[in-house]
This record gives sequence, structure tokens and C-alpha cells, in this order.
Amino acid sequence: MMIEVLIFAAAFAFLAVILLYRLAKGPTAADRMVAGDSIDVLVCCALMLYSLYSGRGIYLDIAIICAMLGIVDTMLVGRYLEKRRWSDK
Repeated sequence: MMIEVLIFAAAFAFLAVILLYRLAKGPTAADRMVAGDSIDVLVCCALMLYSLYSGRGIYLDIAIICAMLGIVDTMLVGRYLEKRRWSDK
């Protein structure tokens, strides 16, 4: 059972690496923001699964902090994009 948890954590990490391409090459800033949010969610899920696999709670704490920073990042980037859109008019 525990090897499946490790496989899913590795799959989430692999998908996050694939999303790095969209983060770097996204045609718009909104695409880059969605890719960054997706990477954040995948990394948090991978950390939670790895915490379950290893039995160490420190990885769960890191995942919670990563999720909280992801929410703040989304709000800040969204506010920046909104101000930039209104200043262009």
C-alpha cells in the first residue's frame, strides 16, 4: 500500500515539472498564474503523500505553509494583473 503512495507523490512531482514549461512559455500572464497555482497544488499534494509515506509530520507542515503562500501569491498576482489591465485603458 505504501509504495502506491510514493508512486502518486512522484507522479504529482512529475506533473509539476511538466507545468514548468507553461510557467516559462505561457502566452499570457494569466496562463502563467494558472500554471503557478497548479504547481503549488501538485507540490502540496506530493508533500502530503510523502509525509504519509515517511511518517514524519514536518513534510505536512511544509505542505500547509506552501498552500498558504500559494493563496497569498494568487491574490497578489491577481491584484497586480487587475491594476495593470485598468491602467492600460
